[in-house]
Amino acid sequence: MMGNGKETRLPVDAPDADGLPLAVHSLESPALTKAQLAELLFEQIGMNKREAKDMVDAFFTLMAQRLIDGEDVKLSGFGNFQVRTKAARPGRNPRTGESIPIKARRVVTFHASSKLKEQLQDVVDGKA
Repeated sequence: MMGNGKETRLPVDAPDADGLPLAVHSLESPALTKAQLAELLFEQIGMNKREAKDMVDAFFTLMAQRLIDGEDVKLSGFGNFQVRTKAARPGRNPRTGESIPIKARRVVTFHASSKLKEQLQDVVDGKA
């Protein structure tokens, strides 16, 4: 339930085993959490709660490990996660103007698929 006491259903464009779209029920926050994903697996696919939690945890553990290993993660119809190495560079403290070195680091970037971008635009255009 949202803060107003009403149930909210937000569509998720990932179809279930029958090809029907899954729906997110009663989001407590604007962000989708791992616990909510596990709850969806429990409610809509019929997994028991422990299996659902374990599956979600395993999915994100595998994704994280692949990224740590420097591999890209590609989710068809959703997007790509890529690891980029950023070189060391000079930076500045905005308050003092003092020069501060920024160390080299690895970051993860996300690029939405054209299908996801189109679905997002459809919402803006009132087609969804």
